[in-house]
Amino acid sequence: MRSDLMKQGFERAPHRSLFKAMGYTDEELARPIIGVVNSANEIIPGHIHLDLIAQDVKAGIRMAGGTPVEFPVIGVCDGIAMGHEGMKYSLASRELIADSIEIMANAHPFDALVFVTNCDKIVPGMLMAALRLNIPAIFVSGGPMLAGELQGEAVDLITVFEGVGAVKVKKMTSARLKELEDCACPGCGSCSGMFTANSMNCVTEAIGLGLPGNGTIPAVMAARHRLAKHAGIKVMELLKKNIKPRDIATLAAFKNAIALDMALGCSTNTVLHIPAIAHEAGIKLDLDLFNKISEKTHNLCKLSPAGHHHIEDLDTAGGIQAVMKVISSLGVINQKAMTVTGKTVGVNLKTARVLNADVIRPLKNSYSLRGGIAILRGNLAPDGAVVKQSAVAPSMQKNEGRARVFNSEDDAIKAILGGKIKGGDIVVIRYEGPKGGPGMREMLSPTSAIVGMGLDKTVALLTDGRFSGGTQGAAIGHISPEAAEGGPIALVKEGDIISIDIPAKKLNLKVSDHELLKRKETLKPFQPRINKGYLARYAKLVTSASTGAIFKD
Repeated sequence: MRSDLMKQGFERAPHRSLFKAMGYTDEELARPIIGVVNSANEIIPGHIHLDLIAQDVKAGIRMAGGTPVEFPVIGVCDGIAMGHEGMKYSLASRELIADSIEIMANAHPFDALVFVTNCDKIVPGMLMAALRLNIPAIFVSGGPMLAGELQGEAVDLITVFEGVGAVKVKKMTSARLKELEDCACPGCGSCSGMFTANSMNCVTEAIGLGLPGNGTIPAVMAARHRLAKHAGIKVMELLKKNIKPRDIATLAAFKNAIALDMALGCSTNTVLHIPAIAHEAGIKLDLDLFNKISEKTHNLCKLSPAGHHHIEDLDTAGGIQAVMKVISSLGVINQKAMTVTGKTVGVNLKTARVLNADVIRPLKNSYSLRGGIAILRGNLAPDGAVVKQSAVAPSMQKNEGRARVFNSEDDAIKAILGGKIKGGDIVVIRYEGPKGGPGMREMLSPTSAIVGMGLDKTVALLTDGRFSGGTQGAAIGHISPEAAEGGPIALVKEGDIISIDIPAKKLNLKVSDHELLKRKETLKPFQPRINKGYLARYAKLVTSASTGAIFKD
């Protein structure tokens, strides 16, 4: 066993003595030592209850003959960090999470790992660590929050964000916003729509590193606790069979995950995280793969913010396994891929079925014959940009407008809330990429304000930063190369005409090549906004959004 390095032989008497200082017995030390990576904290609603999930995991490990050893991991709440300097640290935390787990698992050689996770950058950070370490591992999330309810209507966090814009233009009263604030997030769990956290938990299940139900069982359900116990039991089986993460997370598994992503209409952040996770497995995923799979995959679900359904509805409709079973007939699911159940995808799907055809539509009644996400290219985004096309109104799928240019998210928000953005404008927010931000802030505040003010059918937003999974409307992010690297988005001037053609996968600035070359020659070198601390180091190491914002090798 790997843990023998720290517990076997007379030379390890000092090590065993330290274990015994914590109450471990000789009997416990004789068993496999299983690390329980717990991201519980008191600042993220999706993590406030993970201490209980971790207890369930440890119970499962003990039932199966292992000794669990728990250790913590940091986490940022994207919602609470949103709209201020704190959001610069969210994406940047992903690399710290992966690195810190690598440190803990190698300094203390565990035999296997169970990852207890839930939200935003914590899930991909843990997945990156699992594939980097490549020792037997399984994931269990804390599960989604239930949707809130106000006067018979389902509401969620995005309803509150959009309410801010509605109050600004007097479409909603402050009293009504307060009612929303009090009921939109009714309890623990990852925010209830198909936002980044739930997208990544569903993707984890599709890759095969989480048990069926991992992506959708609500946080407050007893089934979530049973799932956690089963994860603890199952990791012991993975250890016994020596099934490792890279045996599961193959190219076929990542393609399965992308197909599931397209069918659900997941967060555009998956386009950052899936390539970064694959990179840790030694697999290069080109952005064009997303378009290729999207062209063959129907969009079957419209979950908030794209529609009125929430993750709890997806769960009762059959969950991720049911969605994968429907799209498998399109030839986009490799059923031979292995999963942490110890069985193939095909075996797992045999018992799956759709229980609500309104939530998970049949192929003959799909929302679209293509997937939820599109990669756009053109002279404004030579290396690519990403849009959640399933959340874009038909009238905005093809659009031209004049550029309203802002060099930060803060300036853009002031202009939007100040009533300076009009129908037909295309808001360009730059110098917010991985290097320029630094940290590639999510921009839920400006997109929600646009929606709340009733401008989402006439105003588009473009950025080298990124958008929350809660974003809807013509919001195009990840424009690469970013402005801080001298990308074409840095050359856009106020009033320039920008052409967006989502069906054709095109994003172009209607300015001549000669003029762009002249502008590039006079472009001033980017001056870093932060020159000390972690973010300064991050900015020096991070690569483009088109590569998943991974660190330079």
